[in-house]
Order: sequence, then structure tokens, then C-alpha cells
Amino acid sequence: MTHPPGPGPLPVLALKGVSKSFGAVRALRDVSLELLPGEAHALAGENGAGKSTLIKILAGVHRPDTGQVLLDGGPVVLHGPGDARAVGIAVIHQEPTLFPDLSVAENIFMGRGPTRALGRIDHKATRAATAALMRRLGVGLDPGRPARGLSIADQQLVEIAKALSFDARVLIMDEPTAALTGSEAARLFGVVRTLREQGAAVLFVSHRLQEILEICQKVTTLRDGTRIATEPLAGMTEDDLIRRMVGRDLAELYPKRHVRAGDVALSVRRLTREGVFTDVSFDVRRGEIVGLAGLVGAGRTEVARAVFGVDRRDAGEVEVAGRPLPNGAPSAAMAAGLALVPEDRRAQGLVMNLSVERNIGLTGLRTTARAGLVHRRAERRRSLDWAVRLQVKYARIADAVSTLSGGNQQKVVLAKWLATAPKVLVVDEPTRGIDVGTKAEVHRLLGELAADGVAVLMISSDLPEILGMADRVLVMHEGRITADLPRAAATEETVLAAATGRAAA
Repeated sequence: MTHPPGPGPLPVLALKGVSKSFGAVRALRDVSLELLPGEAHALAGENGAGKSTLIKILAGVHRPDTGQVLLDGGPVVLHGPGDARAVGIAVIHQEPTLFPDLSVAENIFMGRGPTRALGRIDHKATRAATAALMRRLGVGLDPGRPARGLSIADQQLVEIAKALSFDARVLIMDEPTAALTGSEAARLFGVVRTLREQGAAVLFVSHRLQEILEICQKVTTLRDGTRIATEPLAGMTEDDLIRRMVGRDLAELYPKRHVRAGDVALSVRRLTREGVFTDVSFDVRRGEIVGLAGLVGAGRTEVARAVFGVDRRDAGEVEVAGRPLPNGAPSAAMAAGLALVPEDRRAQGLVMNLSVERNIGLTGLRTTARAGLVHRRAERRRSLDWAVRLQVKYARIADAVSTLSGGNQQKVVLAKWLATAPKVLVVDEPTRGIDVGTKAEVHRLLGELAADGVAVLMISSDLPEILGMADRVLVMHEGRITADLPRAAATEETVLAAATGRAAA
């Protein structure tokens, strides 16, 4: 006689019928979620699907309008992040915030470390406790090392160790690999597996679908604030996940058009910045998308900044449509028809407390100003036009750009520069941290710009993106260009060989 299976393990943390609105915007609608001990649970969805709001509710930052947060099966009210930490919930953010001049051990036990007589900090005991946490995670980080100079990957490990020191039972990892190399991500995955084996529940948020399939056992997909499905990942493919996230088959993630290249629009000759990059030369023609690939630290972003004039070059020449650009003069580069979409959109591409309208209008102040004063009606008309063209999603164009999702913030940066009608567009990591549906839109836009005769230089760490969109691939290694590959010759093998210095062309 067979017996029906008994009930599964009790969820450590759960949401039941949770809804949350911000003004007229409904961020979550009747969402339920269960996090089980020993399980990595993925949270998938496009930008604006409600992932960040859900995380903030679990972390005690927001309280739900309706519904419940359950801890070990019983309702709990989290009045703030301190309450969440006290019950064992920890959030590991994409960009950790450590005290740079304190040691690893001091960061982990800030304000609550072991003490000796008269309340003095017992540094030896603090370092020993930190070493025990690092052994538990299976990593060899020195407890006495200052936090300043640690890689993002090591900073995240310090944050995870801090969470364990609070006896965290739930770890929420929000885009933890966005700034990591492949080897650093692999080490992080090893830590996640170790935590699972020790009984922790992990909520894993990533736009990299392959990572979700590799590290997680279950996935909950959100779309427009609604839970679409919660299901096991066994047997699922990236295409299956994409269909859940966007509600349709994504026929073409890399909609590359064939465009006949025209005249040289951007010419870079023997560009050098001492200690950063050396003797960099290349051309980008009208209608051409040239990919700039390489490993982290190869010098790709630094070359883009020197081309645009943000950083001064020590030697070399830059020309746009045959017009030489002065050294270190971004305003001259803009006047010549050069546009730069930077890697860090929040710090370098946007003024976060200004409105969507004002951010798009920043590059057009000369054309929308009358007698030194900004003509607001002209600015709004220009901004609305580009917001509609790029399908930016916002409640009101007068809202602060900080209220938008990451993908829509990226569209605002693009709109700001496309409004200048550039001859050459340099885009640095154009789709980092945005969802797969928005990626396809950005790729479509880049393809349309090239078809309209714009020369595009695209820097990306996403190798499939480079191979899918570029007519030609330049590869950098340790500050030098080691390969210039036509589309037909650019494969993962040839690009990685050049990026690691094993081949030159």
C-alpha cells in the first residue's frame, strides 16, 4: 500500500497575496512567493515587472498595502531593514557599501564585535570570528585586509559573511554578478551552493538567464506586477524563461541588418594614455557597428573616454568626419557630432533627482535656450518626442528619472544623446543590467541607427551581444588592440583568444 507524500518543508519566508502601489502605479498585484530552506529560488522578469518592490518588501523597506509577510508560517510585520535583519533576512546588493578604511573583520562586526575589559574591541577575537566565517564560505579572504581596494566580488563576500554573522537564514541576492568576471561569478556560485547545503534559503535575481538555470532550482516570474508562474527549473530553457517574462516568443534578440558601410566617420590614430592603453588605432564607418571586446581591465572604457575627451590623451589623434578633435574637450566632440553613452548610467549618464524631461533636454540646452533662458515648452516638446520614439515608460515626464526602472533609465540616456543627431555614437555596456525584452529594443535601435548612416562603436562584456550585433570586432588585451575581426571570422574562440593575449591579428 502506498501513501501520499507528506507536506513539504515549511517556507522560511513567504509572501501571501501581497499588493503594493505608488500613487497611480500598481507595482505588485496579489503576489505570493515561498522561499524554502536549502533552495535557491530565482525571481525573473523584465525591468518594471515588480522585482525591486518585492525585494524591498522582504527587506522591510516597504510595507505591503494588502497581503502578508510570513516568517516560519506566521505573519510578521517588518517596520524597517533592522527588523528584517533581526529575523534573519539579508540583502546582498549589486554594489556593496563597505567602510573603505576599515578592515574586512571590522566591517563585518561593526558596532557589535567581541570586547575585552573596559569595553575595548578584542581585535584578535574579531579576526578569528571572521576567519571562521570565511572558512564556512570556503574562501580565503584575509580578515585584517583593508576594504579599500577589494574587488566587487570580494566586497560581496564580505557582505555575505556579515549576513551570516547575523545568523541570516534568507539571503536575497540582487544582480550579484552584474560587475563580476566569469571566474568571480563561478566562485560566488560555489558560495551559494555552500549556503544551500547549510540550510539557507536564497532568492536570486539576475538578468543573466543562463545563471538562473545553472544555480537555481525554482523560478517565480513576474510580469507587470503580477506573478505569472512559480515552477521548477529542471528541463526549462532560456527560451521558456523569455516567453514567461515577455509574454511572447522573442524571435530575434539580435536584429542585425546588413548595411553597406560608407565613409570613415570616426578615425582614431595611435591613441595613448600612459599606463592605461597604448598605440590604439581604428576606424568606424558610417552605417557600421564596430564591437569593442576584451576582459575587464583591458582599457575599453578608458579608450572611449579619451576619444570623447572626458580624459586627456597623452598622444594620438581623433577625427570625426575628417575634423580633428582637440584634446580633453567633450564640448568640441559634441559639436563635431560625437555622442557617448557611458557605462555607469546612474553616476555618469543621468542627474537622478531631475525629471525625465530635463535629463533628455540636457544635451539640447543651446538649441532650446532663448537669451540664456531655457524655453520650457521647446524642451518638453523635444523630450516628449524622444521619449515616445524610444518607448520610455513613465507615469509623468515631470517625474524624477530615479523613479524609472533600470531599462527605462537606459532609454533616457540614449534619448538624451540621440536628440543631438550624432554622426558617431559610442555606447559603453548598452544593455548591462536590463531585461531581455528591453535588450532586444536597444539592439533594434542600434541597428536602425546604423541603417540611417550613424557610425556605432559598441563596448560590451556580453560576448553574444558583440557577436550578434557587430559588423567588425576589435579586441583589446592589456591596453592594446590585439585583433580586428570581420563578422565572419568573429567567434567566441577567436575573440577570447585575442582577449587573453593568445592570438594577434
